[in-house]
Amino acid sequence: MQFNLPDDLRVMQETIRDFMLSRVEPRAHEIEASNAIAPELLREAADLGLFGLSIPEEYGGVGLGALGRCAVYEGLGQGHMGFGGVISAHASIGTSGLVKLGSEEQKRRFLPRMATGECVAGFAITEPSSGSDAANIRTRAEKRGDVYVLNGTKHYISNAPIAGLLTVIAVTDPARGTKGMSAFLVEPGRTPGVSIGKVDEKMGQKGALSAEVIFQDAEVPAANLLGPEHLGYREALGILTNGRVGIAARSTGAMQRLLDLSVAHAKAREQFGQPIASFQAVQFMLAEMEIAVQTSRVLWQKVAWMVDEGQDVRRMASVAKYHATEMLSQVADRAVQVAGGMGYMKDSPIERFYRDQRLLRIYEGTSEIQKVIIAADLLR
Repeated sequence: MQFNLPDDLRVMQETIRDFMLSRVEPRAHEIEASNAIAPELLREAADLGLFGLSIPEEYGGVGLGALGRCAVYEGLGQGHMGFGGVISAHASIGTSGLVKLGSEEQKRRFLPRMATGECVAGFAITEPSSGSDAANIRTRAEKRGDVYVLNGTKHYISNAPIAGLLTVIAVTDPARGTKGMSAFLVEPGRTPGVSIGKVDEKMGQKGALSAEVIFQDAEVPAANLLGPEHLGYREALGILTNGRVGIAARSTGAMQRLLDLSVAHAKAREQFGQPIASFQAVQFMLAEMEIAVQTSRVLWQKVAWMVDEGQDVRRMASVAKYHATEMLSQVADRAVQVAGGMGYMKDSPIERFYRDQRLLRIYEGTSEIQKVIIAADLLR
């Protein structure tokens, strides 16, 4: 068994990490203050291929498998989490449905622009009445001739304010329950009846914008039906499952950054005439952080390999996401403790990571839902 990344993926991961630390992190305060990411930073990300990670080369993308994408996500995780959130929402759940289910015409129409970052993508499933209970989706899509008419509201949709394309899950046959949902490719700015609500004001992850998406008699061409009719819910679950592995990888990158910052601080900060790194209480916290990093890294690498091998990862993707996001919360807390008052200050990256990481235990399936999935699969 191999526990090291192949050289090409390792180099790619290091390139992305260096980009995050040298180009994005110096502008973190700007992103936090404006809740926006400068267009030139997004262009640099596009030049590095970050928007085309999961898009096949024939459509202008990089065409990485799950292991490669997750290696990049770990690199992304070491920098500003809002910036990483924009990229991952696009390259993971925003893109994977089209790559897997799209017709050749759909792929050629959208993927080349998505690969360059010209068309940013998002995934719209969550509603005011259906978060963890995705089966309670109420957005309807009624077939009328050569269009589907959509009515309903999605909320907390990542990238919605800047999205050129959304994969939308809607009910096409209410009598069939979860077997009566379909997926649609919707262009918000080009589809009358689709409107974007105000930008959500979140605790953290500034620059990673989310908002409501409202459908009022929105006519979506029947040609934009993604995959077979009435299979949207099942495919949505698969998209979310694979996306969870990427969150585990991003969480691992964030833990590594917090550990690096904590080690550097512990060596430099002196109390009682000696570096605080000499105190066993601090050493124990650093050791616990390292354990969290290493176990999370092994987990995401294993599950990403399983995805590439075509194995069923429903349970293990939940294991990886649950473990990594819960460990990240503990690591962030310990990083603040090691840094003391400095870690609580707004000019400290530790304070920002502490706020930003909290969302990862909620979106794409809460920690509690991950445990439900794991237990259900064990008992099935």
